[in-house]
Amino acid sequence: MAIVFVSPKQRQRTFFLGITVLFVLIILVIGVGVLFAKPVDVPKEQVFINPKVKVDLAILGATQVRGINIMDRLEKVFTYEALEKGVPRNGTILAIDQEDAEKKLKGRGYSIVKIEEAQVGRENPFTPYYAR
Repeated sequence: MAIVFVSPKQRQRTFFLGITVLFVLIILVIGVGVLFAKPVDVPKEQVFINPKVKVDLAILGATQVRGINIMDRLEKVFTYEALEKGVPRNGTILAIDQEDAEKKLKGRGYSIVKIEEAQVGRENPFTPYYAR
C-alpha cells in the first residue's frame, strides 16, 4: 500500500484554485489590452457631420401658404332606418353631424324613421375576433 500525503479534497481545491487564477489572469490581460489600446482613425466617409439647419419662418406669410384650404371636418358614420315610398330601407351614411345626415337622406327622397351615430370599434380591442 502506498502512503498518500495529499488528500483528494486538497487536490480538488488546488485544481479549482489554479483554474480560477488562470481565468483571472486571462481577464486581466484582455482588460489591460483594451484599456491601453490606441484609438483607430475612422475614415471620413464613416464620420457623421451634423448639418447646420436654419428654419425660415418667414415663408408662413407667403401668399401660397395663406391660400391653402384647411381640411374639412371628418365625416362620421350614421346608421338609419327610413321609408322610401312606403318601402322600409336601412343602411349607413357618412355625414358631418346628424342634421347633415338627415338632409342627405331627405335629398334622396327618404322619410326618416330612426337615425343614430354608429359605434366604431370594439369595447375591448384586445379580445380575439374568434372569441365571443
